[in-house]
Amino acid sequence: MITALSAANAYAAAQKAIGVDPGIGGGIDAAAHGGGFGDMLKSVMSDAMNASKNAEHQMTNQVQGKAQLVDVVTAVSAAQSSMETVMAIRDQVISAYQEILRMPI
Repeated sequence: MITALSAANAYAAAQKAIGVDPGIGGGIDAAAHGGGFGDMLKSVMSDAMNASKNAEHQMTNQVQGKAQLVDVVTAVSAAQSSMETVMAIRDQVISAYQEILRMPI
């Protein structure tokens, strides 16, 4: 289930991925710096994959007795947050695509 908090986190992650600083009240034109929507998606997906791999690595280390349970829980939580971000972006892209399909020609 997508909550308002996860949607806000997804939006913040997307802005961070394309280099927008919301604290300044403006942003950097992503196209001028070689970035775009595709690059943003690649960045979000690679972050999610890295978080998932880190969680798996922490679980393996904990089973071997090399890591604390707190580290495992933190890594799994970060991976879950990343996956929720990816799912929120996916849902918005699908929604936009369906909206385009409903447009009259």
